[in-house]
Amino acid sequence: MFTGLVADLGTVAAVEQTGAGVRLAIGSPLARELSVGDSVAVNGVCLTATTVDDATFAADVMGETLRRSSLGAVREGGPVNLELPLRAADRLGGHFVQGHVDGVEAILRRTTDREGVRLEVSLSPELAPFVASKGSIAVDGVSLTVVDAADGRFSFTLVPYTMRHTTLGNKAVGDRVNIEVDVLAKYVARMLGAMLPQRRRLDETFLAEHGFAG
Repeated sequence: MFTGLVADLGTVAAVEQTGAGVRLAIGSPLARELSVGDSVAVNGVCLTATTVDDATFAADVMGETLRRSSLGAVREGGPVNLELPLRAADRLGGHFVQGHVDGVEAILRRTTDREGVRLEVSLSPELAPFVASKGSIAVDGVSLTVVDAADGRFSFTLVPYTMRHTTLGNKAVGDRVNIEVDVLAKYVARMLGAMLPQRRRLDETFLAEHGFAG
């Protein structure tokens, strides 16, 4: 379990092809806090450290993960968002993030206003019921507050700190990002779905009617 608060911008030291996928070697001071077998979130994807030294760690990324996330696009020398798992005694500064990517979406628009940089991202119909204005969402492993969600897209604003300390500050229109919706929204949808008549569809209209979306 993670919180979506990026602890370090790691650097991809190597990308090695394997029979089942790729092996990523990532340089970061966080490697000193890892042991073989520990979990670590890389761009929002929960991976397992397979080798560790004082400066780098390696993790295997299977073909299924490459197909369902944007990790297949990382290249040697590129930055990645890193987070270690939440300890039971830690503050929950973001929101509950599992490291299980629900989908990969594209950045549609990037604008700058008085509040910061706003990114608008596509939103598939499958994920739309779980995304609500002022709700939480993880984008490339970064916990963010949704500014607006409608018509196949959602937006969020990046404050200067997030711009400097995550990969999102350098994202451009067309770039693809990992999306993980709020796990609490998934459970609410699951429970409501079990109570719905078969003819009713769980969508944004239904959630709004019942006070779960703005």
